[in-house]
Amino acid sequence: MLAWQHTDSIELICKDKWSETPDTVSFSLGSFDDDITFDFKPGQFVTLGFSFIENIEYRAYSISSLPKKNVLQFTVKRVTSGRVSNYINDSLVVGDRVTALKPAGSFNSVDCLPAQKVVMLSAGCGITPVTSMVKQWLFENSDIEIDFIHQAKNKENTIYFSELETMAKEHPNFHLKLLLKDSQGTEYQQGRFDKEWLQRLCPDLHQRTAYLCGPVSFMQDTKAYLEALSFDMTHFFEESFSPDQKVCDNEQEASSEESRTVTVSVPTFGTEVETESGAMLMDSLEKMGVPVIAACRSGMCGSCKCKVKVGEIERTSVETLTPEEIEQGFVLACSCKIKSDVEVSLN
Repeated sequence: MLAWQHTDSIELICKDKWSETPDTVSFSLGSFDDDITFDFKPGQFVTLGFSFIENIEYRAYSISSLPKKNVLQFTVKRVTSGRVSNYINDSLVVGDRVTALKPAGSFNSVDCLPAQKVVMLSAGCGITPVTSMVKQWLFENSDIEIDFIHQAKNKENTIYFSELETMAKEHPNFHLKLLLKDSQGTEYQQGRFDKEWLQRLCPDLHQRTAYLCGPVSFMQDTKAYLEALSFDMTHFFEESFSPDQKVCDNEQEASSEESRTVTVSVPTFGTEVETESGAMLMDSLEKMGVPVIAACRSGMCGSCKCKVKVGEIERTSVETLTPEEIEQGFVLACSCKIKSDVEVSLN
């Protein structure tokens, strides 16, 4: 039976957990009886819900396993003051229950079609979705030529180090090109990734499709390197769990808008609350206690979709909304600024 056939949310249990690096763990989730298989597009993410005493915390994590298996695999790096990442690293154990929303994300090996040659560019946990995409191509015995460029601190802090080396030995079309800040004990290059290293590690860059994922600063810098090298950006794909932010070129105009009190109401639940114009819709809905899921909180997973029936809003992300839904007034509450009194429907 395929997961999520009749619902967008299912309950799974932790099947296994193991260490990848000193501050990173991987874990797998499956059904209680292993009677469910998981279909998704390699590179996509799943929003997971972890139960705490007072609430359920949701976070979006890329899938690192292959489709059509009876487990989903994830890799999570510890984040300073990160409640969920620290919980997963320190406290998640086999048998724990985890809520899983339907897979989402447009960064994947199906929608982002590869050329005959590709270059995967990653750092940190950004290695997760690009590895999933690569494993699928290799599993299908594709003849796509893959340059896999990953920046890490050292061997011990390289996620999937042994797995990547095995893939390189078993697949002649997979070229592992690690760039380590400290390459001691390895045969890999030592340095900090920049435009020169990009050209050196991938001399035929312009013949390839590029896939990018990693920390925000790494992604911004790498995208700038590609543009500076006149790379054809129609062959460039990137993953990010943060929506694009609109920037006003006129600071005086942006700051001159006065904040005022507005009302947010949800008639179906007979509740309303006052807030300031410019506030996020999700904050008001949570104050009212209505049943809306605040999962990724970055406009990516779509779990907080609702409909603004009356009033003016400003969207900062429409990642999972169709043009028809946008026309009908659907919004992502976590990425929606309130501009006037609004009336909201959760149906």
